Amino acid sequence: MRICVVGLRGIPGVMGGVESHCEQLLPRIVSLCESHDFSLIARWPYVPRKPYRYRGVRVVPLPALRSKYLEAFSNTLIAVLYARFILRADVLHIHAIGPALFGPLARVLGMKLIVTHHGSDYQRAKWNRFAKLVLRLGERCAIVAASTVIVVSKSLAEDLRQRHPAHAAKIEHIPNGATDLSASANEPRVERELLARFGIEKNGYVVAVGRLVPEKAFHELIAAFKETDLHRKLVIVGKADHLDPYAKSLMQHASDRIVFAGFQDHAALRILYENASLFVLPSHHEGLPIAALEAAIIGVPLVLSDIAPNRDIGLPSACYFPVGDVGALRQKLADDPTVFQPDRESIGRRFDWNAIAQATARSYGLGVGGPGRIARLDPLGHAGAP
Repeated sequence: MRICVVGLRGIPGVMGGVESHCEQLLPRIVSLCESHDFSLIARWPYVPRKPYRYRGVRVVPLPALRSKYLEAFSNTLIAVLYARFILRADVLHIHAIGPALFGPLARVLGMKLIVTHHGSDYQRAKWNRFAKLVLRLGERCAIVAASTVIVVSKSLAEDLRQRHPAHAAKIEHIPNGATDLSASANEPRVERELLARFGIEKNGYVVAVGRLVPEKAFHELIAAFKETDLHRKLVIVGKADHLDPYAKSLMQHASDRIVFAGFQDHAALRILYENASLFVLPSHHEGLPIAALEAAIIGVPLVLSDIAPNRDIGLPSACYFPVGDVGALRQKLADDPTVFQPDRESIGRRFDWNAIAQATARSYGLGVGGPGRIARLDPLGHAGAP
């Protein structure tokens, strides 16, 4: 069977939740189903232009218009046609609801369609009214055209089933996984150099990770942090896809206390998580935040806004604050971070990439199992009996 994955910028080491998801997931599926052919179509601006392989996944870069509004759509249209007529794909797996606008085309061309719904992107503040309408249409195309709609957030899966009862049976909750970045040890010299580069020290800073976009609400985190008298710094890791007025306004707050670290690879992220006193994610919108799962499985204390996808992680109630409430966030920042300690073992069990890979492979119609089979995921994303 030939499977083609589209809708993302590329792998490995490309910024974005969908990209992190696929970087962890696809090589695991390939290892489970070695007799099948897997290809991923990426975008030229983010990866080399020549095809390459990453842990068994063939990556084929294709053109995309370098535009906030047209990049994903232009690349996905080309990718769907390439998948059918060049790769002769049997299964097309589209990631995100924007690219899913071309799901019906994939079905007309004779491919089995799987769509992973990573979040209600029409709720993102960066999109204008027309773009939000198109994203809603993409969600509708996914629901109607796909054989299976995989949803990373439990609460969103429940919402979709209620809004689309005629298609409820095809909506399946398979969460993001918790990538254990601490699995390999840090080299002490590299750790010292990285901390020194940003002028920070162990347990001497609060860390936040994500793109510099309005829905991440880093402006609220900065406002809350500035109102504290903490002898710690705030380190914001990430950058904007397209440097816009919002990202520029955030970076104007850079100071001795507030550090913008830019995009960092997994090795650097591991160091920044492990040495932080607290991880904060004040988002107004998420799918299921991989950055929070990464921090949780490392054991960093977490404070998250109380939106449903963040609550789907299942942290203790003390770890959440009312979304948009700068005063409540300020109080959380001032509290003892040890109050917000996650249960690492529980996170690891409930968000296991290996189990997630098996569940996803089954959605393609691939037989996985046998000796050493990982249990199915129940509707809450827990590992259970097959």
